Amino acid sequence: MSATKNLTTIAIVGGGPAALFMYKRLVESAIQNVEVHIFEKKDRLGAGMPYSVEGACDEHITNVSANEIPLIHTPMTDWIAEAPKSLQEHYGINPGNFNDYKVFPRLFFGAYLTQQFEALIKFGKHVGLKTTVHLNTPVQDISDDEISGKVKLHLPDAKQLIADRLIICTGHQWPKKFEEKVPGWFDSPYPPQKLAKSVNFPVAIKGSALTAIDAVRTLARSNGHFEKTADHRLNYVLNKESEGFKMVLHSLDGLMPAVRFHLEDTHLSQGEMIGEEEGWKIKEANNGFIPLDLIYQRNFLQPLRAQNPVFYETVKDMTIEEFVEEMMRRREKLDGFTLFEAEYKEAEKSIKRQESVAWKEMLATLSYAVNYPAKHLSAEDMLRLKKVLMPLISIVIAFVPQTSCREMLALHKAGVLDLVPVDKESRVDPGEKGATYYHTDENGTAIQTAYNMYVDATGQPVFTLEDFPFKSLVEGGTVSAAYINFKDDAAGALEMELGNKLVKKNAAGHFILKVPGIQINDQFQVLNAAGAYNERIYIMAVPHIGGLNPDYSGLDFCETASARIIKSIKPGVDALALAAADDIEPKVA
Repeated sequence: MSATKNLTTIAIVGGGPAALFMYKRLVESAIQNVEVHIFEKKDRLGAGMPYSVEGACDEHITNVSANEIPLIHTPMTDWIAEAPKSLQEHYGINPGNFNDYKVFPRLFFGAYLTQQFEALIKFGKHVGLKTTVHLNTPVQDISDDEISGKVKLHLPDAKQLIADRLIICTGHQWPKKFEEKVPGWFDSPYPPQKLAKSVNFPVAIKGSALTAIDAVRTLARSNGHFEKTADHRLNYVLNKESEGFKMVLHSLDGLMPAVRFHLEDTHLSQGEMIGEEEGWKIKEANNGFIPLDLIYQRNFLQPLRAQNPVFYETVKDMTIEEFVEEMMRRREKLDGFTLFEAEYKEAEKSIKRQESVAWKEMLATLSYAVNYPAKHLSAEDMLRLKKVLMPLISIVIAFVPQTSCREMLALHKAGVLDLVPVDKESRVDPGEKGATYYHTDENGTAIQTAYNMYVDATGQPVFTLEDFPFKSLVEGGTVSAAYINFKDDAAGALEMELGNKLVKKNAAGHFILKVPGIQINDQFQVLNAAGAYNERIYIMAVPHIGGLNPDYSGLDFCETASARIIKSIKPGVDALALAAADDIEPKVA
């Protein structure tokens, strides 16, 4: 397989949402003399894992509404009116009563993303962007040649493609550890069809957030059904053959995720984001680092003051640690499901009144805002982010849809969904069948419970350098393990003394903190061990950059990362301020 002479060849590995937004940027940029090759291991573009049968069944819904989706080609609401009738009917979508604030089935959204990718490719052809799509074509390896300045993609049947630029857009991955070796053990709920089992015993689920809710919704439908009462309440009825069925969520400290509420800023841009040029000035003034407290002040406290001055006055003088402790204390003093129901009622009022829950929205904004400067934090601040702030953020930004919340409460009321608080030292061991859960309860009593079926639903795991799929890039030193420097060597020495195995000394004798994934710069270019960036290779694959990109913000991440990449590929393009798609993208049949 050869590239066309005299054209710059750009290869995109992966064909899901990240690839969709990257391709959108290439089309919008009006880049010339370029050919694009897109490699997707499945048989369709756009949907990726979350919005295809690899990650969803009919019952699974998005946790974002139409107005929160960055514009691709056709707005979601407009597309729904044009969607095939059979698709509308299958998913119960009525264009007449659909609005921008509604969530929708993930598989339906996947159909939208697929169609948007196809429309962009047609428009790309219209403006002279040559595009070749390779479906059912996994990229087996990638190698980089510094001398020629080319990247080689190794394909099935000993085929190859030589490219000038490469963007790695591989998406979610769910490695199997004991699944298929231990009956009743599932390392993830995906694909969810594997959980569609009629069982007559309790099922252990590790986690309580969106991934766990996916497992709950599939298992519930395989062992009973939901009924609406005359007063519009939701009840759950078990099948007779599943009378012993129960789902047991195991959550750290018994916490449940927060419920979706009305967002004032649907794209989480409140507060002034730190740009690249300003970031360097901040680093110069702070010994080479961007302080976490500065980001907290700028992207949480300042916008909170504008939205809710009363609440701001109660927290303005708190440190990050004090604020998180107070918010966690409020959550932990209530039973998990009691708080879940209370937050559901609060969220319902927020949506009906179209009024945000300000501190929660600002926390979501903070999570999004910290992505760019995360790689410029000190190791001390990275530890604070991971240990202190992210546990609260991960709860609040789950944005559980109201439909899911109603089902969870109905299941709990029916006695088939329980919540067990577990401690940080809890563990799960495989048995001959299923697993045994070990934890210590709030009274200090050691508990162990055996389950015939166990589902790890803690979400997308992050990977180390050793997990990177393209081994030639690892062996050739093109990519390197991610790390963060300590600001103070004494703090690093203390952390090492306390037993943190991720703290190491570098060749210069200074302390570093190893974090998951590989090294990247602000343009999402990979770095070698010496810290030099590779001008040919970019990566948007979040499981492999999670250490330096801690917030998996879905489509918002795809939008922002692709903007930074296109500005690097074609200098002078202000991708963050491109005109609306309707102004630059005529509809092409």
